[in-house]
Amino acid sequence: MEASTELFIVLAIVFQAFFLSHTPADGKVFTDLTLFREYIGAEFKNVRFDDVPINPKVDEFHFILSFAIDVATGKSASPTNGIFNVFWDTDNLSPSEVVAIKGNNSNVRVAVSLGGDSSENGGHVKFTATSIDSWVSNAVSSLTKIIKQFNLDGIDIDYEHFDSDPDTFAECIGQLISKLKNDSVISFASIAPFSSDKDVEDHYLALWRKFCPELIDFVNFQFYAEDISRVTQFVHRFEEQTRNFRGGKVLASFITDGTRGGLSPADGFFMACERLKRRKLFSGIFVWSADDSKAKRFKYENFAQKFLVGDTQELVQAGFL
Repeated sequence: MEASTELFIVLAIVFQAFFLSHTPADGKVFTDLTLFREYIGAEFKNVRFDDVPINPKVDEFHFILSFAIDVATGKSASPTNGIFNVFWDTDNLSPSEVVAIKGNNSNVRVAVSLGGDSSENGGHVKFTATSIDSWVSNAVSSLTKIIKQFNLDGIDIDYEHFDSDPDTFAECIGQLISKLKNDSVISFASIAPFSSDKDVEDHYLALWRKFCPELIDFVNFQFYAEDISRVTQFVHRFEEQTRNFRGGKVLASFITDGTRGGLSPADGFFMACERLKRRKLFSGIFVWSADDSKAKRFKYENFAQKFLVGDTQELVQAGFL
């Protein structure tokens, strides 16, 4: 055996030992990477990338443009079988703005979210595929054009209503992400499930069980769609989701419009995150959304990023920790 081959084998064994020693037997994933993500552009409130505070100490900051949807533009909003159109505020979040914010901030990446709850005519966005092959082909083609036009880095899957069964959804989304990654069109992908609607849960768990965790980099679990009001409830629900999405990087989340559930920063969100960190469950934070936060001057985005980088003095003074 040549020395180079022996060295390769030794390094492989060392790497495997390191990985196993850092991956708990129950499949929970913990990372020291500081990650902050925020949805932007869905509500057309004239928010721009550079309105949002970006802490340079955060390892990765992801803007998630909301949304690209495979429905026709205009009042009909009829399904287009995987041909995606842009439905976010392109006047303020244009291709040139994407280039500028990434050029001025080395830690910024920009993704596009697919689906969402409703389209511009107010009707629900439903995942609808005429066939798996045709949907995937259309989606790969149309999204590649959008991603290249806007200089994007990843995609997020946020369908919340379905006309197709879980297996069809899983196959379509799994093949889409695989092809975009294999063609180096995107470098990361995430999903945005919630469990308060069993149909939503069933579709995303079907995807996870068939293709993940290798295919999906982050799980933007919508804890703000859950009936949670206490720190212990949040931690318990988070632990449930780490089991459901075994091996995935499940992110903690809150909403800034003040109208839905979950655990807000004022009610103990950061205390819950601190407990998750101690239990080696914490992988980052995402927020819905920059559009709503603009009126509040992004108060909680500032606090969230300070929490991520360990600058917690102001959080303690504010009573958040």
